[in-house]
Amino acid sequence: MAGSASAAIYSCVDANGRRLTSDRPIAECLAREQRLLNADGSVRRVVPPTMTVDEMAEAEAKKRQAEADRVAQQDAVRRDRNLLGRFPNQAAHDKAREAALDDVRKGVKFSEERLADLQRERKPLFDEAEFYKGKKMPAKLKQQLDANDAAAAAQRSLVQNQKDEITRINGLYDVELGRLKKLWSGTPIGSMGVLPAASSPPAPHKPASP
Repeated sequence: MAGSASAAIYSCVDANGRRLTSDRPIAECLAREQRLLNADGSVRRVVPPTMTVDEMAEAEAKKRQAEADRVAQQDAVRRDRNLLGRFPNQAAHDKAREAALDDVRKGVKFSEERLADLQRERKPLFDEAEFYKGKKMPAKLKQQLDANDAAAAAQRSLVQNQKDEITRINGLYDVELGRLKKLWSGTPIGSMGVLPAASSPPAPHKPASP
């Protein structure tokens, strides 16, 4: 008697319009609403549809996205606070930009001076090579010319890389300054999304060894 008093019946209408009943959740109605009935036929509760595999995957994806958005928002707030803490005004930001560019500019100057030295070193070698036009050039002289050419090519490549780095640094600071101007004017922190990590001030550039 105790068992029958607590007994319950699942009831639903399947996709084909058939009314089904069972003493356990009905497999044919997992994607449909089921009624859990008491022994006297009254409704104990309504069981909502069970998610399909695709629906569960979609719900999980939405949950992960919501969590990612929450973390991104926290990161945006943290980065904006850090920016305002480091740069209370444009003068402070300009000073940081110049400091970041200074080492790279020194590197460019060093490389250009080295190129000038190599050019001066090459002149007597080239003048000597003129005496051997139409003749076999001594191996030592050829090696010296080749070494000079290789060193000059390496320095030219380094200068270009350093100039590219200057462009990159300025680009990063420009993006950062645009965000800071909005923050200084009262835009709420964290409201502009995440500032790319790459736009953090780069590490100082070290000049190449001679």
